[in-house]
Amino acid sequence: MIFENMDRIVFAGDSVTDMDSAQPVGEGLFDNLGRGYVRVVDNMLSVYYPEVLVRVTNSGVSGNTSRDLLARFDRDVVDLNPDWVSICIGINDVWRQFDTPAIVSDQVFPQEYEENVEKMILAVKDRVKGMFLLSPYYMEPNRQDKMRARMDEYVEICRRLAEKYQCRFVDFQKVYEDYCKIRHANCIAWDRVHPNQIGATLMARAFLDQCEFDYGKR
Repeated sequence: MIFENMDRIVFAGDSVTDMDSAQPVGEGLFDNLGRGYVRVVDNMLSVYYPEVLVRVTNSGVSGNTSRDLLARFDRDVVDLNPDWVSICIGINDVWRQFDTPAIVSDQVFPQEYEENVEKMILAVKDRVKGMFLLSPYYMEPNRQDKMRARMDEYVEICRRLAEKYQCRFVDFQKVYEDYCKIRHANCIAWDRVHPNQIGATLMARAFLDQCEFDYGKR
């Protein structure tokens, strides 16, 4: 397992990271970590590696685009002095192009999205042990669907940046595409974006798969 005793992981993102976590930074007791994949990651680390104390911090804010996250990145990520940083952003960058198409000022198009994510990476990559880029996604198996096709562009931007800067890449879009070959997206999210506990567990497993996590550990 890549995390060491007393490491701090900061998860930055939008609502799928936030999931009702404490604001502006959630960690510690009760439901401060929210009820999404960040909570499940912390659960799994505590269950399988009780001897390794890992500080998990949720810096997700519902509704954020990459523009919004970049604006608060110093306060909510860099200034927390993390050992590891995870970024999951982009869903709202795409969504606003479809649910409020006339409000162009709220939309973040691919070029700006790439610039924003790259600035976040550059802000911390030399200060941390490692970084994760977690792709945005839309739980729509039909790749010809306009929103799904647009989302795929942003996934590829993440993939490209992860390769360029040697970040650990987690492809949530593929995770959901594979799962939805068997079960309908309605089993996971009524709006095809915000996951229930099934989805949160799928996402946490995909994240931990990039962490040399040993499920057979006793």
